[in-house]
Amino acid sequence: MITVGLTGGIGSGKTTVARLWKKRGAVVIFADDLAKEMMRTDSKLKKKLIEVFGRQTYRDDGSLNKPHLIREAFEKNRVSELNGIVHPAIQKKTKQLIEDARASGVRLFVYEAAILLNNGRPDYVDKVVLVTADREKRLERVSARDDSSEAEIIARMEKQPDFDSLHHLADYILFNNGTEKELKERAEEMYQKLIGNN
Repeated sequence: MITVGLTGGIGSGKTTVARLWKKRGAVVIFADDLAKEMMRTDSKLKKKLIEVFGRQTYRDDGSLNKPHLIREAFEKNRVSELNGIVHPAIQKKTKQLIEDARASGVRLFVYEAAILLNNGRPDYVDKVVLVTADREKRLERVSARDDSSEAEIIARMEKQPDFDSLHHLADYILFNNGTEKELKERAEEMYQKLIGNN
């Protein structure tokens, strides 16, 4: 089995690539979805978040109080604290999911995460694929799909890593300044290359 870390900024096309590979048979874990699930269900993680960000982090019914957490983490510049709690739990769970996939005979395991390379290259992936596109193209794509202002989109982009400075950590770079059809063709070629290495 080969494990692939798939990364790229908002609007780069990484989710399109991940979905295509999932249709082709890869096991795909979306880091954002995994984080949301774990923040909802993992009792140790919930306890730690409450200790650090207060009882209001969870509502009386046990659901995550997202507005409170966003206010505490982003408006009070405590994002690194939040990441320091959530990311180790996600990494541990991801490693467990990789082992489960390996044991069940999966050929390609994909971990899709925008912040995959924030602390260097993770040791639990064999290959890193970076999907990238010009800033204007990314802005155009996100504007078309989200109900967000240009200023809001730019603010989200600026909170993400500078992917141009991370090219050296990637094994493969998929440039996506063209059409979705062209991206899918390149993603299919990359899929064949990855499973061919397996």
